[in-house]
Formats: sequence, structure tokens, C-alpha cells
Amino acid sequence: MEDVMQDERLPVIVGVGQVNDRPTDPLTGLDPVELMAAALRKCETDAGASLIADADFLGVVKQIAFPAIADACAPLATTLGIAPAQVLQSEGPNGDSPVMLLNEAANRIGAGEAKIALICGAEALRTAAARTAAAQGGVKPDQLRDASHRRKLGYAQSYGLVAPVDVYPLYENGLRAKLGQSLEEAQAESGAIWSKFSEVAAANENAWIRKPVSAADVVTPGESNRPIAFPYTKLQVANSAVNQGAGFIVTSVGEARRRGIPAAKWIYVGNGAAAHEDDSWMRRDTYDHSASMDVSILKALELNAVSPSDLDAVELYSCFPCIPKLARRIIDWPLGKPATVFGGLTFGGGPIGNYMSHAVASMVDHLRAAPGTGLLFANGGYATHNHSIVVSSQPIAAASFPKSYDFQAEADAARGAIPGLDKDYAGPATIETFTVFYGRDSQPRSGVVVAHTPAGKRVLAQVPGDDTDTLARLTSAQGTPVGAAGTITRGQDLSRWTFA
Repeated sequence: MEDVMQDERLPVIVGVGQVNDRPTDPLTGLDPVELMAAALRKCETDAGASLIADADFLGVVKQIAFPAIADACAPLATTLGIAPAQVLQSEGPNGDSPVMLLNEAANRIGAGEAKIALICGAEALRTAAARTAAAQGGVKPDQLRDASHRRKLGYAQSYGLVAPVDVYPLYENGLRAKLGQSLEEAQAESGAIWSKFSEVAAANENAWIRKPVSAADVVTPGESNRPIAFPYTKLQVANSAVNQGAGFIVTSVGEARRRGIPAAKWIYVGNGAAAHEDDSWMRRDTYDHSASMDVSILKALELNAVSPSDLDAVELYSCFPCIPKLARRIIDWPLGKPATVFGGLTFGGGPIGNYMSHAVASMVDHLRAAPGTGLLFANGGYATHNHSIVVSSQPIAAASFPKSYDFQAEADAARGAIPGLDKDYAGPATIETFTVFYGRDSQPRSGVVVAHTPAGKRVLAQVPGDDTDTLARLTSAQGTPVGAAGTITRGQDLSRWTFA
């Protein structure tokens, strides 16, 4: 009897739905709540059963496109005409939010606390971008790099490290040095991964950009692929200028049976694992590794008794190349095999925190067509939040519910010492990592160096845009400047880097 009850409570994804809203005039686009509702209605159609009206759990990924909608749960429930007993909106629009909500729903269903869970999210940034700058929230990242704004900012922001696109290159350049790759080799790996993403997106009707791109075109700067922050070009960064919604419906096996949903539609949800880095990217032990990423991925596999060789498909989060590069090495995922089922954040679309809802939906479609086991790895913030989960077309024998997904203690124990900051330091130092920022004219605007002092402290230093020799050395294809010695001098506003 106990085995029957356990089987009855196994969580399965039974319906998925994705929406791309592309009106000629973006101002007429759907708002995030409308996109979420449309996606969930598609989920219900996909399941082939009436589920929304009886849902007892609603999980929503926080959106940023429409700031007036601070919590989308209530307006979405009203739009759908439902009053679920349990509602949960993610704390932030972080990339791990959809996987966290899937894990939460699976645990509640496995515990018998819920029978039908609706999970969704959406962004309408294409429409939001058509509105005034004030409606978008004021000053833009490019403006934040201008000297007139620096005094209002924090330490890292004053050096131009404002948005994720500014910070992730620090990991990219740190990882390249650790791996001993030349710039050409590192860019070739990025190009290969991203080209595969574009091929997957081209074959996925739910992707935003459906045009295959060669590996060389991904990494080669040009008129339509300008450099953003070294070494990333436009085609290597997430595309958030989208109006996209996605969702999925999770039920218990028993509920799916009672509602006549064919077993061929079920995708079983396994146990997941989450771990995070410090909220401040300045408080990281290194920029070439992530203990929390390791723990999240490996624990998710361990909990479900799945080895990397058992995986038939993966979604390795892809806001910027350094993340899937790090993740694929954890599971030894081949470079020639797609690391996505949706298309990546450049081509599939990068709706801020909701990308992984599209990935979940696409993984379900993939595993229905080609039965097997998949890994969903999500990342959010500034390489901060990590959440992984295993799904399969067959029951996962090792999975049990409910089960905690918090493995923060393990990540903290595995992490190295975090260098302290010495913001006022001047003197000799060595480069830990770096990047160079480019303007819309594709010319370098400035560079920033993260350096170590002789005492092991961490410090930032700027390379002004007119210091062409230093910028050229930072971006040279000949070796890497990581580990190089130099001098930091204090200026009136910012410290400055010069090579020894």
C-alpha cells in the first residue's frame, strides 16, 4: 500500500506552453500577466485536460518589465479566475527561479500538500523598451559608466562594473587563464557552444531568433556584432529585448491518472539541489570556478543516482559563455553536443529570470520525442544563484519527496578563502582578472582590472580609454595579462592600473 501511495504522489510535468508576442508596434504587446496567462492556457491545452480551475499551487517568476506589477500572483489568479490555496512568487527575477519553483512544486506534491501546480513567468521588455526612459527605471547602464554619475555609485559600479554583462567577462578571462587557453582557443569554444545554440533555436518554433550562426560569426566583431565587454560580442550575451512567456503544469501521478492524461505526456521530476555564492560578486574566492555551481549540479545527480553518462539532454544556463563552459566541465559534456534544448539566452531569448521556464518546457518536448534523462542547470544574479534538477521520461527510482534542496553548507565548506577588499590601496599588484568596455562605436571606452595586493587583498583599478597601449595589452591575443605585475596609483576619483 505504501508503494502505491508513493507512486500516486510522484510529481510529473503534464503540460507545457510557450508564447512569443511580436506585434509590429511593441506598444501594443501583451503585458507580463497576459503573457503568463496565455502560456498557462497553452499548458492546459498541451495536457489535454482541465487543470487550471482546480490548481492548488501557483508559482510565479518575478518580472521586471512592468514595475507597477510588483507581485503578479494576485492579478494572474484573477485573470485565470482561480484562487489557489498556495501562491509563491520568487524573491527576485533570478535565472534559477523557475527551477526553484519546479523543485518546490515537486516537494509539495510529493508531500501530499498539493495536487496541481501551475508555474510560469514572463517578460515584456520589448514593449517596455518602447516606453520612456523614466518608465524603464531611469538611468541606463551605459550612462552609469559616465563620470557624472560615478559619485552616486558604489565601489564596483564606479569602475563601470554595473550590469551582468560587465561582470561575467571577469569570469571568462579568469577561466581562460586557469585553463591555459589562448584567446583564440577560448573564443573558439564560445563560438562552438553558441553556434550549436543557434542551431537548436532555429529548429525550435518557440525560440526568438531562428537563424543558424557559425562559430566564427559568433565571436567575430562586426557591424551587427559589436564588441560589448572583452571578450564578449553582442552575439555572446543574453537577448532580453523580448516579449516571452512560458509555463508548465505539475501534478501527482495519481492526479494525472484521474484526469485521463496519457502517461506518454508525463515527464517525471527528480530531486534538485541549490547553492549560492555571496550576493556581492566582489566577495568571491575566485573568478575561475564556483563551488556552489559544482555542488548544485553534482548533488542533483547524486540525489537521483544519475551519472553524467546517463544524461541524454541538458540545459546549461547560458547568459554568457563562461557559465556553460564551467558547467559542462563538471559533467564532462562534449563540446560537439548541444548544451541546450531551447536555444540559449541569445537565440532562444533572454527573458530575465524566466529563461528556464522555456528550458523546462522545451526539455519536456524533447524527452517526449526522444525518451531519456535530462539535467536542468540554472544560474542567476552575477554567477550567484545555482539550482539544478533532473527530469526523465521514466520514474526516477532514487528520487523521494519531499526532500530539502538546500546544500549551502556543502558549498560553503568547499569554497576557498575570500580575499578582503582594500579600496584605498596604492602600490604593486598582480592582475586577478579584467575586462574592457566598448562604446556603440566599437571603440574601447575604458578597462578595469581586478588585482591582488602583496597582502592578498582584492582591489580595483581603471584603465582610461585614452591609455591605448594598456588597453591593447589587456586585449592582446598573445598570452593573458592575468598574473601580470603592475602598479596601482590613487587618483582623485578612481585608482589607475599601469603594467610594470
